[in-house]
Amino acid sequence: MKSILGIGNALTDILAVLPDDSFLREYHLPKGSMQHVDMATGDTIWNALKPLGVKYVAGGSAANTIVCTSIFGMPSSFIGKVGDDELGSLFKSDQEQYGVNSMLLKGTHSSGRSMVFVSGANAERTFAVYLGAALELVPDDLKPEYFEGHDYFHIEGYLVQNQFLVRRAVELAKAAGCLISIDMASYNVVESNNSFLHDIVENYVDIVFANETEAKAFTGLADPRESLEEISRLCKIAVVKVGKDGSWVKSGDEVYFIDAKPAKPVDATGAGDTYAAGFLYAHSLDMPLDVCGEIGSIIAAKVVEIIGTKIDIPRWRDAKNEIRELIAANSK
Repeated sequence: MKSILGIGNALTDILAVLPDDSFLREYHLPKGSMQHVDMATGDTIWNALKPLGVKYVAGGSAANTIVCTSIFGMPSSFIGKVGDDELGSLFKSDQEQYGVNSMLLKGTHSSGRSMVFVSGANAERTFAVYLGAALELVPDDLKPEYFEGHDYFHIEGYLVQNQFLVRRAVELAKAAGCLISIDMASYNVVESNNSFLHDIVENYVDIVFANETEAKAFTGLADPRESLEEISRLCKIAVVKVGKDGSWVKSGDEVYFIDAKPAKPVDATGAGDTYAAGFLYAHSLDMPLDVCGEIGSIIAAKVVEIIGTKIDIPRWRDAKNEIRELIAANSK
């Protein structure tokens, strides 16, 4: 089985269900918003949350992808940075629980966290995000031996703001013979780092995952099909996801549209991360491109049916059965 290495922000999702909005008002968090907070505010909010009863789940875009590839059976490793604290230990133990080789470096700040507050009759979600130690990952932290022996290297787009880190990472991955993939992750990150992203994709990246808005920000083209065409000129495989409608996949003269799988969506968080995991897993088995997209769609349809990014055992079982049949039908 081919192996994969991922790099990204090591964040722990802290989920709290609030009886009313008084907590949000106390910490000046507009209901339904996503706010970045500093270390002091992040620590204060977390300490205030503990008595309320909270749920901890290791998260971060690339980390979500790597956990899923590990569950699929791929030897999977992850590079990130956490603080020397309780949340850092929780993140590491969560990854190891799913079989991930967790290469977590220690920073001087507290571990990164995304505090998620669920409140009101419609279960509206409010976010307070503190990146903390995750932001301390620097080029000198990366060693060639981290990359050696891996077949795939996956980057989350949120890291692109640290251009020196990303360039060092792709250089080491390429030297190690890895197939390199990137999930563009956020249209505003793409917009502010467009020239750098073009350079990295054209010279290092083999597989690009983007949604409609990210593809538009990257290419300047509003039509997903046209964006797909443009991205595919720069890399081996281009994937443009169009939400509930499905996804486009292109490599050379091969072009496929993959329908989204039926689902009863309640939370789209993690859909792109799990799609990438399914796609890369199928690609590692030398499946045809349309099958790679279909397997990505199968697992993405499962994660949107639950709150958060960790698919439950019954849905994993159903997905694996469906995927096993698809792989068997397409094996050479």
